[in-house]
Amino acid sequence: MTDRSLSLHDAPPIPGLTFRAYRGPEDFPGMVAVYDACRPVDGYDWPTSVEDLARTFSHLDHCDPYQDMVFAEVSGETIAYGRGAWYLETDGTCLHQLYGHVAPAWRRRNIGRALLRWTEERQRQVASEQAEPGPHLFQLETKDSEQGMAELLLSEGYTVVRRWYQMTRPLDGEIPDTPLPDGLEVRPVTPDQYPRIWAADVEAFRDHWGSADPPAEAYVEWLEDPVAMMSALWQIAWDGDEVAGQVRSFINHRENADMGRLRGYTECISVRRPWRRRGLAHALIMRSLRILQEQGMVEAALGVDTENVSGALRLYERCGFRPAASGSVYRKPFGSGGPEV
Repeated sequence: MTDRSLSLHDAPPIPGLTFRAYRGPEDFPGMVAVYDACRPVDGYDWPTSVEDLARTFSHLDHCDPYQDMVFAEVSGETIAYGRGAWYLETDGTCLHQLYGHVAPAWRRRNIGRALLRWTEERQRQVASEQAEPGPHLFQLETKDSEQGMAELLLSEGYTVVRRWYQMTRPLDGEIPDTPLPDGLEVRPVTPDQYPRIWAADVEAFRDHWGSADPPAEAYVEWLEDPVAMMSALWQIAWDGDEVAGQVRSFINHRENADMGRLRGYTECISVRRPWRRRGLAHALIMRSLRILQEQGMVEAALGVDTENVSGALRLYERCGFRPAASGSVYRKPFGSGGPEV
């Protein structure tokens, strides 16, 4: 595809700085290079690759990267990029999720501000072409280690609407054997069960803040993700043919190699309404911890919304998890803005 230069009204006067639209998969190596430069500075553990981006971009929903992305270059080298996409929460709120990274060597020069304002304006245009009545909000998520991003968002009129923790737990010593509630059992997972497992998780999370029914593409992407699909590690509780609850553990071996550690994740923890308040989540988490321990892991991790109405934070603390990192969800209504700079 022919390059399309973009003119950003708020572009800082930096020699050689230009902006352009997405070219296609040939941009993936540059995106990985920017992200890799950000990882040690911003505290990102999770690695990415050209293959990861190819999988993600082949399943984008409500996002046309050729229209909804912007790249910043200096002398032909990608130094930053931004992207927007939108989705509907179950309460009808239309969230315009913004993403972006600026290589650390080019920060504090208002490049990030220019990209943010461009992606906001592009999403306003997208919203004007939608039939969704709204309300429409911009949303971004950051880690507390991204201090510069937090300062930028606050100066642009964003507010913190939610806090989250990443929690960890050592896997040394004996892990208690917590029995399942009566009438429930865990069985080996088979591929024919995937649709029911996915649907049960979606149903359970409809009760949570910010819930949204995922698009069909999300299910396909999940099936293609080799880290997510470590089904031998999953703990799925059944009541007859009904999925009562689940913990879908996984191990990112590439992350462990990069970070020099042995960590497994106890994630996608959910219990459907008829089986709640019976100790099922606790039992499944403890089973998952033992599985990770058997795999040679020395630490388990998970993420949690600190205000989760189900009491997830307290449950995870009872299971031995403690906060290791934290972050925020920021939102801003359409029409809001920060001071001109």
